[in-house]
Formats: sequence, C-alpha cells, structure tokens
Amino acid sequence: MSTIDFSSPREAARAFTPKLTGFVEAPLFSTVWPDTDLAKRDRSLATVAALIAGGHANELPAHLRRAIENGVTKRELSGLITHLAFYVGFPGAITASAIATATLGGLDEPANGG
Repeated sequence: MSTIDFSSPREAARAFTPKLTGFVEAPLFSTVWPDTDLAKRDRSLATVAALIAGGHANELPAHLRRAIENGVTKRELSGLITHLAFYVGFPGAITASAIATATLGGLDEPANGG
C-alpha cells in the first residue's frame, strides 16, 4: 500500500479521482490564477474568505500557506478571519483561527499594533 500525502486535499483526491484533479488543475492553475485582472495576493484573500465562509476546513491549510507565499501577512489573515466572524459566524472564524495557528504558527506581531 502506498503512502498518500494528505496535507494537500487535491493530492489526496488525485489517488482516487485523477480526472477530477485534472479538471481542477487545467483551468484553475493554468488560466484563472495567472489572470492579471486580479493580483495573486487578492485572489488568495478571496479564496481564504470563500473557504472559511463555505466551511471548507480541509482546503484551508494549503490556501493559507499559498496566501503567505502570495504576499498576505499573518496579521492580514488574522484581520480577515476576525472580520469574517461577523459575516459568516463565530464558529467558522474560530475554526479558521485554530487551523491558521496549526498551519502558520502564532501571530508574530501584536494584532492590536502595540
């Protein structure tokens, strides 16, 4: 039995549904993400917000890491999660915060600026 890397839901899905993974990769990562109508940083913020709002916790770690790679700071992600609590609910925000902590570690700078 082979070992599957479950740190990426897409990679885990590839083992059982390779065509599904192909459908995601072809248009999404070759056409949508590179489109210059929206900066990758902004796409990351929108994607993280959508995942939190939709309750898609399994996808969140990979996109939190991608957001950091795309220039979003931990402080901005903290602010986004806090803001979303009022629009998608506190349970979703608390879950997202716990996932962010597990994925990215603690906030390196004070959230209140002081």
